Amino acid sequence: MKIFALFLAGIASAQVADYANSGYKTPEGRARVAGSLDAHDREQTQKPRELVQAMGLEKGQAVADIGTGVGYMLPYMHEAVGAGGKIFGEDIFPDFLAKAKARASEKGLANVTFIHGNDRDAQLPAGSVDAILVLDVYHHFDYPAEMLASLAKGLKKDGRLFIVDFYKKGFRDPKHIRLDEPDLIAEVEGHGFRLIRTGAFTPDRQYMAVFGKR
Repeated sequence: MKIFALFLAGIASAQVADYANSGYKTPEGRARVAGSLDAHDREQTQKPRELVQAMGLEKGQAVADIGTGVGYMLPYMHEAVGAGGKIFGEDIFPDFLAKAKARASEKGLANVTFIHGNDRDAQLPAGSVDAILVLDVYHHFDYPAEMLASLAKGLKKDGRLFIVDFYKKGFRDPKHIRLDEPDLIAEVEGHGFRLIRTGAFTPDRQYMAVFGKR
C-alpha cells in the first residue's frame, strides 16, 4: 500500500505540460518565444482590444495577466481599467518580467504591479482582483490543480477567470496543447470553478472560457 501511495503521489506531482514547456527551459529558448509574443502582426491575430472588451473590464477594477510574458496585454488592460485601476503582471521567468517591466515603463503604465510567481502559485494577493486573464498560457500549467487553487484565492468573491487557449485541432503541433476545450473546462470545474460561458474567440484558432468561483 505504501508503494502504491507513493506511485499515486508521483503521478499527482508530474509536470503535465513538460512537452509544451520544452522551449522555455533556456534563456535562448525564451528569447525566441519573446519574439513571437511581440510579433508585428499579433494585433491582428490576437485581437487584444476585442479580448479586453469581451472581458467587460471597467474603470477602477483590478485585473491580473497570468503568464504576462513580454507584457503584451498590459497597455490594453490599462486602457480598460484606467489609471485608477490596478494591474498585476505575473510570470515565472525573471527575463520575461524584465521585458514586461520595460514595456510598462515605456508606455507610462504606473499602475502595474509585477509578480514573480512559480509553477504552482501565481502569488496574487488574496481576494485582490476582479478578473484574471490566462491568455495562451493554460496549456503551460505544469501543476494545474495548484495553479487553479492560487487563482481562486486571488479572485474576489464575484471575480471572473478568463481562459483563452488554442483548439487542439489544427494547431501546428497538437501535442503542445494538452487539453482541448471540453477537457479543459472539465479540469477547471473540478478545481473550484464553475463555467459561465464558452465560445470561439478567434474562429478555428482560439476559444474563450469564462469561469466564476464556486
